[in-house]
Amino acid sequence: MIDINKLILEKENLHLEAKSAETKLPNSFWESYSAFANTDGGIILLGVKEDTKTKNLQVIGVTKPEAIISDIWNTLNNRQKVSANILLNEQVYTIEFQNKTLIVIEVPRAERYDRPVFIGQSINQGTYRRNNDGDYRCSNNEIKSMLRDQSDKSSDSMVLENLDLNSLCDDSIKKYRTLFNNLKPNHVWASLTIQEFLLKIGAARISQKDGVIHPTLAGLIFFGYFNEIINELPYYFLDFREHLNKDIRWTDRVCSSDSDWSGNIFDFYFKIINKLTTDVKKPFKLNKNLQRVDDTLIHASIREALANALIHADYYGTRGIVIDKTPDSITISNPGNFRIPINEAVAGGISDARNSKIFNMFSLIDIGERSGMGLCNMFNVWIQNNLVKPVITETICPTERVTIELSFVQSKEEQITTQTAQNSLNNIENEILKQISQKPNITHKALAFILNIKQTTIRFYIDKLQQKQILTRIGSNRNGYWKINITV
Repeated sequence: MIDINKLILEKENLHLEAKSAETKLPNSFWESYSAFANTDGGIILLGVKEDTKTKNLQVIGVTKPEAIISDIWNTLNNRQKVSANILLNEQVYTIEFQNKTLIVIEVPRAERYDRPVFIGQSINQGTYRRNNDGDYRCSNNEIKSMLRDQSDKSSDSMVLENLDLNSLCDDSIKKYRTLFNNLKPNHVWASLTIQEFLLKIGAARISQKDGVIHPTLAGLIFFGYFNEIINELPYYFLDFREHLNKDIRWTDRVCSSDSDWSGNIFDFYFKIINKLTTDVKKPFKLNKNLQRVDDTLIHASIREALANALIHADYYGTRGIVIDKTPDSITISNPGNFRIPINEAVAGGISDARNSKIFNMFSLIDIGERSGMGLCNMFNVWIQNNLVKPVITETICPTERVTIELSFVQSKEEQITTQTAQNSLNNIENEILKQISQKPNITHKALAFILNIKQTTIRFYIDKLQQKQILTRIGSNRNGYWKINITV
């Protein structure tokens, strides 16, 4: 049961709509029903109106609740008026508040098989979504996106009969096969021809029309050349941007439109993954063979986040896949919305890939989490490392996008611990931090000269500051700089 006191104190928002409905159900109710179902769900309160000036909610009550509820169910079950009934009995009920009767309708997010939920007979005129505190009629592109997601058949399995295998990059395929053979040296596919191998992994299929092998959409996106890809997917674009110096627009950039590489997602993944993880701290650790292990769960989570964006992107959507890296965060954004509610995706256990063939091709080289636990594990890793939790945002306007921000900033609890550590700093440590705050790229030698102490002493205290997480090295020893994690 909802907390009605709390709701009344709120104003209309992304998940709350109020309607007076004093004597009858307003037509605008169905627009909100469609909008909530096609967005992220929400609550409709009947018997409550919004003050046009203050935007505060005012309780007026409904006089005929039974008749209104009957009208709701009758309309929901009439396919001439509403395309789908996604409500359960317990999601429509009355509640007494301030001696007045209100009707509460808890509209869930519709399953992708039911979207778009529309009213009337025209899908183009009757499909709505929620944006901020209002409902709006969906564009044709939004409707097409929802219709694509309805299908059980992955869109990336489509055979591109206008293309042949020359549209795919030989070097990309060779690198992929090398990885596959190294990971699975005794696999029965190791001896297959190139064409046979591409058929097995889903990158190609035999057309039923001409009996010839053609690339699938997945094969083109995964192994194709950029110019060939954009002929099929005009909005396809991959963009990695590194911002490590605020005085420079970006310190590094990789775009699919660059002419010196293929522009496909397989090559993109391996061109940028080390750039994304290079500054992540690597604690000193040895494996059973006494070899240093430089990989951590944070590294693995970053790889998973990048793979997720490439696997779940709607490649028919606009603005492409964009990755921004700063000293404090990595932000990954891809076109398309979640096919399941965000809270279910984060909870884990449900896997519903938009591009199942691309998912399979990554999985065959041990990239991508098949159990649906990728986001769940990522949140756990960030919490275990005392970092600010990842932030996932799903937007629908002006374009459908999913964005995840991975922050490397300490959580508030850890900041308190760090502040306590700062209070115990000695004079030398404070002087080192003071000099670094003025010149972040200062060397050990320069610090030793300025403070008139040995370099070995400088190195000793910098190591201590790093252990306390007060000081972090960004970039290489030669070209990097120091980042202070507290206020000096």
